[in-house]
Amino acid sequence: MKWIVGVLVALVSLTACAQTSTVEESSAFEELADGSCNSEESRLVQEHVSGQITALSKEDWESAYSYAAPGFQEIIGLDQFIFVITSQYQMLISNESVKYGACDIVNKEITQLVNVTSENNLFELTYSLSHDGQALGIESATTVLREPQTTI
Repeated sequence: MKWIVGVLVALVSLTACAQTSTVEESSAFEELADGSCNSEESRLVQEHVSGQITALSKEDWESAYSYAAPGFQEIIGLDQFIFVITSQYQMLISNESVKYGACDIVNKEITQLVNVTSENNLFELTYSLSHDGQALGIESATTVLREPQTTI
């Protein structure tokens, strides 16, 4: 049971790692200073998260999974990834819109707030990302526990 909870928590962390690393990305994340992301870091983080969300909305599981950090993929297989996404993150699959909030860096961990509208409900998620010197990787995505807001 603990293992299943661990897997769910890890998958709740929709992992991702850049499919291809770029010189631009490597230099943008060369020094991860604590504080707000600069404009280049924010842009790259948003593009990275958007890439995975787009793949999820198309139910292109292999592409979405390919964003997973290598460490995540060592622990969680594709089938487990699909199970967690379809059972816990339907809002990403059926999203109507995605808006980005603050991007911050603390102890080399990048966090990105993401608001997702799905089925007229607003969900707030916090994505946690890392950069291994070559590529960005989504370590987790957790839902901020609040009452879902209905949008009209």
